[in-house]
Amino acid sequence: QVRLVESGGGLVQPGGSLRLSCTASRVSFRLGLYTMHWYRQAPGKEREFVGSISTIPSGNNEMYSDSVRGRFRISRNNELNTVFLQMNSLEPEDTAVYYCNNGEQLWGQGIQVTVAS
Repeated sequence: QVRLVESGGGLVQPGGSLRLSCTASRVSFRLGLYTMHWYRQAPGKEREFVGSISTIPSGNNEMYSDSVRGRFRISRNNELNTVFLQMNSLEPEDTAVYYCNNGEQLWGQGIQVTVAS
């Protein structure tokens, strides 16, 4: 059964950057066919939408929540079968487990991002 796999999390200081990656456990499962989404869940809070990138090759193909717009950027490399979440100017409030999703029922296991000094 195919899974989504996130990587790249960790501990970073406020103001720092991290890049998360999301790929499929099976190469034949092409993420390029899906609008891909990133969500996050902080301790004691519900899972919230972070952003998404559509299958449109370029142009206005990204959406972001108000809390991350201008700091986070989603991109995709279909040859690598990978979706990225570049997170800049990180704040302690960004601390959460981050998940990728293919817009359907497929989710990653989540990866921890901790922003602390």
